[in-house]
Amino acid sequence: MLRFRRMKTLQKFASVHGSVHNHFNQDRHLINRDQYKARRLAAFAEWKSLAS
Repeated sequence: MLRFRRMKTLQKFASVHGSVHNHFNQDRHLINRDQYKARRLAAFAEWKSLAS
């Protein structure tokens, strides 16, 4: 937090980071391996379509 010189920059980073983190964070300990891999593939496919 101290690396951000302006509050506006910090807020911008936090809002983007929150969206991306929630998109890729998959509570691995709650699901089995096959479901985890399927969800990760879906998340990366969606990310790839959004980024391009």
